Amino acid sequence: MTYSWSFVVVAVVVVLTPGADFALIVRNRVSGGRRHGIATTLGVSSAAAVQGLLVSFGIASVVIRVHPIFLTIKWFGIAYLAWIGFSMLLSAARGYDAVPAAESGPAPWTGYRQGFLCNATNPKIFVFYLSLLPQFVQSDAPWWVWLLHAWTLPLIGTLWCLLVVVFVGSLRREFERPTVRRTIDTAAGVVMLGFCSRLAREA
Repeated sequence: MTYSWSFVVVAVVVVLTPGADFALIVRNRVSGGRRHGIATTLGVSSAAAVQGLLVSFGIASVVIRVHPIFLTIKWFGIAYLAWIGFSMLLSAARGYDAVPAAESGPAPWTGYRQGFLCNATNPKIFVFYLSLLPQFVQSDAPWWVWLLHAWTLPLIGTLWCLLVVVFVGSLRREFERPTVRRTIDTAAGVVMLGFCSRLAREA
């Protein structure tokens, strides 16, 4: 009933693979400032922690087996991510003023909500957890061992994304140039819509 340290290596590889969450965090850091980026990171991590908790107690497997519930969550997630993607493209089309508004950007709660919903409405995270954890956790292990492994991902993910927020902040002048911000919004929007398209095809 011990912790599998080899799982940390897998978790690091997973975390370092950019996805929709990463694109949202970078975009929000650039468009809304440091607090907005940190709040988005905490939202993503909170959702991952909740999903890990549900997996540890076996609730996630029930959601996946009950097909209507699974599809409802999946299509809600697709719609929400598509809305974020289109919003990013709309922001890029509108452009930005030469003077950034990072210090008076959106309230942190907005970033937290976006990050939480971006991760929580992706039921593939459940599937990922349920397919990956059994490779490292014994079937008769207590729930807290499962939870300890499951929470490794959001812990490492939080540390990594906070480093990204700091890195983007260190290049603030470059990232806050109107042309760069429009490029980031465009790229992030395309990533979001591409992710939605893939989820829709799988659905």
